[in-house]
Amino acid sequence: QVQVMESGGGLVQPGGSLRLSCAASGSILKNYIMAWYRVPPGKQRDLVADITTGGRTSYGDFVKGRFTISRDKAENTVYLEMNSLEPEDTAVYYCNYFDLQATQAWGQGTQVTVSS
Repeated sequence: QVQVMESGGGLVQPGGSLRLSCAASGSILKNYIMAWYRVPPGKQRDLVADITTGGRTSYGDFVKGRFTISRDKAENTVYLEMNSLEPEDTAVYYCNYFDLQATQAWGQGTQVTVSS
């Protein structure tokens, strides 16, 4: 079994920055994908970014170069650096782990609010 735990959300003004962290623990395989999703108020879940153990990354179209996903492989931790935040980025952000044995784990989510 795998567990993931997010941290780093909060309230930030438009144009500001936040860094989210997600740590995975448990029966982690050598190869896996970790991702950040978000659920804005009243909307469906979107993929924000993901990263493989090989370091390959992908981003949602709305990111537009503002966010960067990275990882500390030794610590099984991924980070999401978010810059130039907009009110439209307000959402609950969830971390996800997925491996080749189809094991999937979700965190409980962390609230990000962008408001003046």
